[in-house]
Amino acid sequence: MYFPQHSAGFKKLLDGLRGKSVAVLGHLRPDGDCIGSQVGLTRVMRGLGVDVVAVNNDVVPRLLTDFVGDTPWCKASDYKPASGALGVCVDCADESRLGKTLRGMFPKPYIAVDHHLSNGGFAEHNFIFPEAAATAEVLAGMFFDTGIKPDAVTAQALYVGIATDTGQFRFPSTSPRVFRLCSELIAAGADPGNAARLLFERESPAKLRLLQAFLDSLRPECGGRAWVGVLRDADYAKTGAQREDSEGIVDYARSLDEADVGVFIEERDGVVKGSLRGKEPRMVLHRLAMRFGGGGHACAAGLNANKPFDVFYPEFIIALGEHLRAVDAGEFDKKNNA
Repeated sequence: MYFPQHSAGFKKLLDGLRGKSVAVLGHLRPDGDCIGSQVGLTRVMRGLGVDVVAVNNDVVPRLLTDFVGDTPWCKASDYKPASGALGVCVDCADESRLGKTLRGMFPKPYIAVDHHLSNGGFAEHNFIFPEAAATAEVLAGMFFDTGIKPDAVTAQALYVGIATDTGQFRFPSTSPRVFRLCSELIAAGADPGNAARLLFERESPAKLRLLQAFLDSLRPECGGRAWVGVLRDADYAKTGAQREDSEGIVDYARSLDEADVGVFIEERDGVVKGSLRGKEPRMVLHRLAMRFGGGGHACAAGLNANKPFDVFYPEFIIALGEHLRAVDAGEFDKKNNA
């Protein structure tokens, strides 16, 4: 058993949704774990007799479209919920990550399944496992615990969710349970080789130009302990890249040998988005992100700041320095990290 104290209750809730209208909701700018979790849960619920569709504020990123298969999918702007429809959230640290449109449709989601440290539980029924590497890991574990056999598309989607959120099994969150679950998913039809090819061997020239612009912008901060890269609106226009092409780009900042923290700051139509990546859980980056209205994990967090780049950047660097000093002083003990 992977989640023995929770799987039976989760399955009971799913069984109670038979014949009802349900939307499986994911976060803004969906990544591999979000898409994989939405696909996996939607397909399993459909197999249980639920009238279900996956709904997201944004389109499925180009590199993830092949993993959706024939899963019912709808963009939020096109979705017309039936009377009494219920929302089930996956991989959302808080309700704001759904976007305004879906928050308006589902102000109190029925179920939330997640693995973010900063998730306080915003749904009627919450299955939050901060120790899990991915939401897809949680879903796969509860499916196998309750005897649900995923089809090949579902298995591949859940595998992709785990593989991407573990950084291809490189991040500290990668556990023995992760590998046991992936073994079961492969037995059910997941194809790691095909997943890797579709995810990492189909880059566009525009994305490589965007990466070059990001690498050119990298600079050391906080005595070299943090490396920060920036992409402005003009960089996207100049390179011809799409916003989704910046996915994973922060890992290049994190990969520098002397860096404790890698940071990607993106300007988007005058508003700023930040992605933070650390090499060790002791960096508790979700705590830093929360200072700017964000959240996430100890090693991976994000934020959105409704202020101009030139105002945000110096404020953030000051906060980053304060945060690193607090880490060094041991101010974030295990109890407070949650």
